[in-house]
Amino acid sequence: MLTRIIVYFAYFLKRNKHHTKTKQFFYNLLENSESKMKSYFDAFMICLVMLSVFFLVYSVEHTLNEASEWLEQFVIFIFITEYLLRGWLYSDTHRMIIKEYEKADYLNIKFSLFKTFKKIVGKKLRYIFSFFAIIDLLAILPSYRPLRILRVLLIFRLFKLFRYSNSIKIFSDVLVSKQFELITLAIFMGFLVFISSIAIYLFENISVGGHIRHLYDAFYWSIVTISTVGYGDITPQTTGGRLVTVTLILAGLGVLSFFTSIIVAAFNDKMDSLRDNRTYDELSRYKRHIIICGFGRVGQEVAKQLKKDKLAFIIIDQDKNKIIAAKHEQYLAIQDDASINSVLINAGINTGATAILCTTGSDVANVYITLTSRYLNPTINIISRANRKDSEKKLYQAGANNVIQPFETAGLLAAGFIGQPAAFEAIRGILHGQKNISMDTLIVSPNSLLDKLKIDNLDLEKRKLTLIGVISSNKKHLKHRNSYQVKNQHFYFNPEKYFELQEQDILVVLGRKYSIDYFQDQIKQSSLGL
Repeated sequence: MLTRIIVYFAYFLKRNKHHTKTKQFFYNLLENSESKMKSYFDAFMICLVMLSVFFLVYSVEHTLNEASEWLEQFVIFIFITEYLLRGWLYSDTHRMIIKEYEKADYLNIKFSLFKTFKKIVGKKLRYIFSFFAIIDLLAILPSYRPLRILRVLLIFRLFKLFRYSNSIKIFSDVLVSKQFELITLAIFMGFLVFISSIAIYLFENISVGGHIRHLYDAFYWSIVTISTVGYGDITPQTTGGRLVTVTLILAGLGVLSFFTSIIVAAFNDKMDSLRDNRTYDELSRYKRHIIICGFGRVGQEVAKQLKKDKLAFIIIDQDKNKIIAAKHEQYLAIQDDASINSVLINAGINTGATAILCTTGSDVANVYITLTSRYLNPTINIISRANRKDSEKKLYQAGANNVIQPFETAGLLAAGFIGQPAAFEAIRGILHGQKNISMDTLIVSPNSLLDKLKIDNLDLEKRKLTLIGVISSNKKHLKHRNSYQVKNQHFYFNPEKYFELQEQDILVVLGRKYSIDYFQDQIKQSSLGL
């Protein structure tokens, strides 16, 4: 009967939206590093910890008033509540019950409530004995007044800051990453302290004229000496004691050097991730941004144009020199492989990115990046570069919305506009960033001067404009050459003179901005019958 009630309650919690929302709220508050609530909570807890430490230190020589006592009780209440909430979030008890129950049902065996609770307790114990959970618990104990000795645990309230400050947390991660080396060094140091303590006790015991009264003095002297501090309050008098001192000082220099090299090496390993985290934090300030994968010639031009248009973007490239060049231009840049899921997730593919541009010089890399991007975000706009014609189809199959072939485009422009110096002047103006030269689109409005008009009658030369092509979904144009399919439309590059424009066709033109604006105004006025 009890088993049925517990299983029923587990399924009830799984279906209960209020329970799910509550747990998600506290997860965002305490654990979710991408949540703004967590950043506010961390700042609040840092202030609370520092304030509580101040009052506990102040209470050593002063009597606290009633308000201070209430503040201490409030701090302890927050600490205990946080401790319990983190334990609750650490694992989903009801999900573990459901998992074990459904597994037993599938295997047609008896569901064991005892074994299930044993696993649940084991998981909770893993949290209880984790580093931060122990720190949280020890931070609560100094408030217990009857045992004054617990005040020594006050230091653990300061250790709680490791939870709330990213910089301090990174330092703890550095220590954890070199755990094996540090443990090895600690064992070696412990062995040295033990040997030197016994040796100095034998040579410098008070019974033979020394200053060592007991083993604790010997231990204290060993720690002071191996750290090369040397207070001088205990000075060896015998030859044997001095030999032990010299040996321990030399060993201490080696230990300190080894410890320093471990920490420096760990920070060097972490330095790249520290820079990346700073870049991601800066990126999180933008609500919308674009991800550029590859900072070659194409990526550089894209970045330059996006910066000009004041659009936020981040660059991802594996080449260190390209990332240095990007940062020199003050772009947000990450040195990493853009085909890795975690890299794109950190770059915000699901939390603000509106488009991904795959502009690397390798078609294989662009295919992998496109596949990964489409898998992570089925709706994001992906524009990919293809260096070879046979890669275009693969990129579309991988999930690209649009594929650009820069070399083929350059060849088409050169072949299509040979003998038209005005076109090359306009293109050169765009490439060199001339503000008065631009590329724009003109829509053929119903009953406008463009409707049913042939290309030959556009008289673009007089208008100082160059026609790049026409985008249309009208089937009447399918008979024309130089047709390229773009989704459900076709792009007709440099169309023939007898090409007749139809309603809703889009002209892509090059020229000076005021020429394009003037022509656009004429189209609007003609469609309105003015």
